[in-house]
Amino acid sequence: MLVHIVPRFEKGRILRTEMLENLRDFPRNFLDVRFEDYSDGILTGLKVSVEDQVLIVGKGILKHAGRLYLLEDDFSVPYMATGRVAVLKMIFLEPTRRPDFTAHHAEIVLEGEESLGLDEVELGRFKLKPGAVLRSDYQDFADMNTEFNTWCDLHAPYSAISTPTLRPDILRFFAYEMLQFRSGDVQDHVFSFTCLNSERVSRQVVEQYIYLKTGMNCEDYSNVQLHRQLSMILDESGRNTKTAVPWANGRKGRMIVD
Repeated sequence: MLVHIVPRFEKGRILRTEMLENLRDFPRNFLDVRFEDYSDGILTGLKVSVEDQVLIVGKGILKHAGRLYLLEDDFSVPYMATGRVAVLKMIFLEPTRRPDFTAHHAEIVLEGEESLGLDEVELGRFKLKPGAVLRSDYQDFADMNTEFNTWCDLHAPYSAISTPTLRPDILRFFAYEMLQFRSGDVQDHVFSFTCLNSERVSRQVVEQYIYLKTGMNCEDYSNVQLHRQLSMILDESGRNTKTAVPWANGRKGRMIVD
């Protein structure tokens, strides 16, 4: 039976246990049902911005082992140049059990260890040379995976139905660049519009697009490998684009012969 219960907190009424239980359970139950079919990974937010000597992790929600973890306030992590890979991770701790509740916590740390444990999720990485400046403003789509002095969040799993996918902003970047080429391939337009208009694009859609464009079966590819294939597709589209004659207002040109 479907149900929608709203407690009535009114003057003169007795405050009952059931009323408080409804306030306690409804938000969590709603989110659990809403994202039940979603994989582990970032559900929303947790976007990392690069500031002077500090990384700022924005508010967001992450799903891990079927549980939803909420970061309610921005979180700052200092960093320094080492010339080696530094990985920003979320590490999930053992639950804390108390008489009144059980708490599941996770901490955000910056480590030099690239491999991830079972209870660790990557938010991004970089390799900063001494004296250089860490940046996150990309020159083009391929620049997202530049090895040195560049923030990279390609490795971060973004939650989607059944299987994690690429972050939406990564795929939107691809779409903006592809549409600038004015490709004549309908597949490019369909995929680009999907990336621009969807909250998240499933991994299967990305893999199928790559297969249609390249014939590559990339079901076992990592996020970085998918990005590389998409970069190659952009390179090919750029080379195949013919420079259009810039007729005024986009109208077809007319040739007048005396």
